[in-house]
Amino acid sequence: MKQNTKNKNQVRQTKASSVTPTNKRTAGSNGNANQPSLLEKFFTDQLKDIYYAEQQLLKAIPKMAQASTTEELEDAFNHHLKQTERHVKRLEKVFQIIGKNPEGKKCEAMDGLVKEAETIIKETKQGSMTRDAALIIAAQKVEHYEIATYGGLVQLAITMGLHRAADVLDKTLLEEEDTDASLTEIAENYINIEADEEGNYSWQKGEEEEGSELETSDTPATYSM
Repeated sequence: MKQNTKNKNQVRQTKASSVTPTNKRTAGSNGNANQPSLLEKFFTDQLKDIYYAEQQLLKAIPKMAQASTTEELEDAFNHHLKQTERHVKRLEKVFQIIGKNPEGKKCEAMDGLVKEAETIIKETKQGSMTRDAALIIAAQKVEHYEIATYGGLVQLAITMGLHRAADVLDKTLLEEEDTDASLTEIAENYINIEADEEGNYSWQKGEEEEGSELETSDTPATYSM
């Protein structure tokens, strides 16, 4: 029986080089106007990548939910499973917008992240808060990959004038960011604290904290004129 716990764009400025090397194409040059767009191909490949990734998550999330110790984390995983189902449908809509059939492309990154989550389940003690703390980290690694992917796809869609596709992808991006924040809140408000009490450390925690205080007190003060 699971434990019932308490509920608990940055704009980057870049500077273009003022000198354009003679062996480089100038900014804005699109090469041969008759050749297929390289950016379109990359965009489509990334759609296939995340489409595959989301489908892998549909298989992985139920395993993570079942392995979780607390009802709170299990509910969070089940909620994200429903979101992931919507994310797949949104991606299919984006494929439709650009006139392509929905198709997945093997995503080595997501396969690795899913495998890592499976390893965590095997290597952590069933029913422990440490398992939940570890599962949250595994899930957040997945979220960060998805946030990076969807964020990039949104910007590429805007660049290519695919504003409807950008709107669809941005909805998923916002949900991924919300899920990441929710997992952080769950970890910090309860699970990590409980995991901290599951056994003794190989070092003396009190001495470590005392040493940290001494290092702070020994640091020379700095003054501004």
